[in-house]
Amino acid sequence: MRVITAADAEGRLDWLALSDALAEGHLGAKAELGDQFLTRGGDTLLSRAAWIDGQGVAVKSVTVLPGNPAQGLPSVNGAMLLFEDRTGQLEAVIDSELVTKWKTAGDSLLGARLLARKDAGRLLIVGAGAVARSLVAAYRAGFPGIAVTIWNRSEDKAWALADEFGLEPAGDLATAVPRADIVACCTMARTPVLRGEWLRPGQHVDLIGAFTADMREADDAALRRARIFVDSRDTTLDHIGELKIPLAEGAIGRADVLGDLYDLVAGGAGRESDTEITLFKNGGGAHLDLMTGRYILSALATP
Repeated sequence: MRVITAADAEGRLDWLALSDALAEGHLGAKAELGDQFLTRGGDTLLSRAAWIDGQGVAVKSVTVLPGNPAQGLPSVNGAMLLFEDRTGQLEAVIDSELVTKWKTAGDSLLGARLLARKDAGRLLIVGAGAVARSLVAAYRAGFPGIAVTIWNRSEDKAWALADEFGLEPAGDLATAVPRADIVACCTMARTPVLRGEWLRPGQHVDLIGAFTADMREADDAALRRARIFVDSRDTTLDHIGELKIPLAEGAIGRADVLGDLYDLVAGGAGRESDTEITLFKNGGGAHLDLMTGRYILSALATP
């Protein structure tokens, strides 16, 4: 049994290889999923589990304690247990932050490789947190030479990230969106920041930030203008506000969600023209954690 930290994986993982591993994982058996939430006041324990025949079992548990930073401690702590498929033996304990970092951006990269135009040359990232940093690296790997622009509500954070990576900050979101070929949103917004009226034909929209039932990044107009895809129907439609709210309000119907990664990887769904707008909801999910954990274990086993 191995214990794998972020330091162990430094410089040994590859975004394209992970994206390929996630695609390969979606050609196999579908996952059985289970989530558990426990709370103590404002503190939360979240455990997400997946079992995929042929890949084994993963259980990722994280604690979220908002009071920790006042004590000089991180608010989120956790680990993922990876179990062997045939015998159920514990193979690895992997730092949850490492898994989540690579899973989240790798999920979006796979969606973009399957849905964005192949000639996409301009990326706008909406948000300037940790996920934005991972997206810069992932998209640069998947779309070599792509020009990256950053927008954030707090301009100082946008400028800081732009300086760190040699990027261009965007001062006005309404102006920046139509200039981009790919728009990736990774905010903590609970009301939409991306408006459909700003979109233009041929774009790809990557929605990452919303992960609870009351969070949204794109408005109804954006959903109506786009052809909608998700990473997993099971983890997005009835659980994340990005789709749960407009579905409940009748702004879109379930038939408007044209496929998930199982459909996209198999070739049963996807972009049909260079002029349509594609929209991909990255919802995460324990099955993607499991596939990412398998990739990490494999990558670190190579001398």
